[in-house]
Amino acid sequence: MAVKKNVKAKHEKKAVPKTKPEAPKLKAADKNAELALKKALEAKPAGKAGAKPAPSKSLKPLTPAKPLAPAKPLTPAEAAAAAKAGGRPPSTRPKKGPKPRGIQRRGPDGELLTPGDLLLPGGASSLEEVQYLFRGCVSAEQPAPDAGISEVLLKRGVPETDQTRAELAKIANVLIKRFDGGALEPSLPVRAATKRNFQGVQERAKQRRREIGAFMRGLDLGRTETSHMDSHGEASLQSLMEWAARLENLAEADEPAQADYNQFHRGLDQLDNTTEALVVDVELTLRRLRDKNRAK
Repeated sequence: MAVKKNVKAKHEKKAVPKTKPEAPKLKAADKNAELALKKALEAKPAGKAGAKPAPSKSLKPLTPAKPLAPAKPLTPAEAAAAAKAGGRPPSTRPKKGPKPRGIQRRGPDGELLTPGDLLLPGGASSLEEVQYLFRGCVSAEQPAPDAGISEVLLKRGVPETDQTRAELAKIANVLIKRFDGGALEPSLPVRAATKRNFQGVQERAKQRRREIGAFMRGLDLGRTETSHMDSHGEASLQSLMEWAARLENLAEADEPAQADYNQFHRGLDQLDNTTEALVVDVELTLRRLRDKNRAK
């Protein structure tokens, strides 16, 4: 019996005490993440130590928030003021009343400016400028060919008679039919031959600058809001204003020591075509806007 007991004890497996498996070694980044997570989980809520949480009160159902009113588009003057302020919040001070019109419209030498002098100083003086003025008046958001005719007569100092008004109305009617008709094609003025010197370059630059200004003055008479135009037309109008500024700089520039004036005139020929294409883009945009408003 003793031998059997020894054999049995020999073949029995000894019980091995259970041990926890070793945790895998963590990298430094994993350790930091683990410590951060542990610290967050062990953090106690603010308040007195050992204080019992207050019993939860019955919560009222949340009322849905009222939808925000759509933002009102900024006018060009408001957009310029916001850009100048550098994104600062508007002042809470009470606004002062509008300044007298004479103070708002004075030139660099202090001279009093009449409406339109910033875009077209002195008003339309040539047939080409009159045509561009009427193109702007006809295609404006609120067409104003009669206002354009009155401005031409007023700025020229010509007494208004039935004959003078009829002559200008004939030009305006041709442009009205063009705008209301089919395809709007470029309509560049026929240029007279100019001298191939710097004075000839400046003369052409002034002429084209005034034609662009006449078109924009017509849009101004028709109270055209750029915010109502689509992005393509608005970009074309912005480019047109930038080209007008460059032409004005060229017209006031000093004569260079050496220059190829034939190259200058070829560049002005290309610039005429470029700015005319921008004018037509604006006209097409405003015609789409007119058709859209009529369809409402």
